[in-house]
Amino acid sequence: MKRSTDHILTTHAGRLDGPPELMQLTRDFMEGRSIDPQVLGPRLRSGIVHVIRKQAEAGIDVISDGEVSKFGFGSVAYYGRRLSGLATRPLKPGEAPYMALQTNERIEFAEFYRDLPFLPAPPVRAICNAPVNYIGHEEIQKDLAGFKSALAEANAKVEESFMCVLAPGWLEHFFYNEYYSNDEEYLFALADAIKHEYRAIVDAGFILQIDDPALPDTYDMIVPPPAIEEYRHFAAVRVEAMNHALQGIPEERVRYHICWGSWHGPHTHDLPLKHVVDLMLKVQAGAYSVEAANPRHEHEWKVWKEVKLPRGKILIPGVVSHASNVVEHPELVADRIIQYANLVGRENVIAGTDCGMGLRVHPQIAWAKLKALAEGAALATEQLWGHATVGAV
Repeated sequence: MKRSTDHILTTHAGRLDGPPELMQLTRDFMEGRSIDPQVLGPRLRSGIVHVIRKQAEAGIDVISDGEVSKFGFGSVAYYGRRLSGLATRPLKPGEAPYMALQTNERIEFAEFYRDLPFLPAPPVRAICNAPVNYIGHEEIQKDLAGFKSALAEANAKVEESFMCVLAPGWLEHFFYNEYYSNDEEYLFALADAIKHEYRAIVDAGFILQIDDPALPDTYDMIVPPPAIEEYRHFAAVRVEAMNHALQGIPEERVRYHICWGSWHGPHTHDLPLKHVVDLMLKVQAGAYSVEAANPRHEHEWKVWKEVKLPRGKILIPGVVSHASNVVEHPELVADRIIQYANLVGRENVIAGTDCGMGLRVHPQIAWAKLKALAEGAALATEQLWGHATVGAV
């Protein structure tokens, strides 16, 4: 994994929107309409090329495939091709389809969530009802080949490329355990299965990003909320499962992303970073991606006054946010970067985003935010190293 040795590198948290025709297919899928595979395949391929070129044009150094190939992501339709033992069943009275739809915040702000024009919740619950095993070997190889092919076609100059996969604890969020005798047994079964996808990405030469909003975010999904120490024990088990899945994978090929969810809500029940930062740093990764621009979490740069980033590790603070349509000014982005560089060392900082932009802000806004990120990184580089880079404003 490259470091910011002579300038601040830029990256983002993974998810990006493809061109309009692909976004329409995504909306069709989310609203329950059938998708013609003969139409979807070519659009996925052209969509990956599109997001690669747009990232390069924005000035992003470390890019992804935009998770464009993850069509139906988080559903049995997607993960059922990768993990055995998944199914759906009708909802029982009072049940939520998945954990994020039943939270303490939703109870407090019931009027807000009732009035917001969300897509209707599915009438089924996704579950695990049989042994979990990895069956997605062909699927991940198609994804890898597609990304490599798209990189060649896009012919874009970038520093590195990464691909995202969910952590065992976040997979648990989508698929309720109705088979294993306890949640820990289920977690480690998920870890044993999904580790094959982790290994395939690293073996293909890409950086592996583990997406794990569950580490801080599941706190609000336990109703009523538990005591902090009780939750830390809950989270620690999930870190153990995460490290179990990462066994044998070099830390320097892994970046670990946490956030507090991507929805545009009040976030007043978010668990403070200080309560899980030590657990996050126990994950066997070379870099840690955290929210730092979201107004509920921007103040948490102060955590790094007391917490020491382990030697040789990288911090990827989000210096632009997915939570607002306001495009951050490059000088503000630079200020945020410099603040972190002064705390953990300039060579240990890669400038990133709070979460994925795809489906969270309009694509035109997302690309403008990434351009502001690159311009802010160039300004920070000039102040931190005393020389300008392309993109400074």
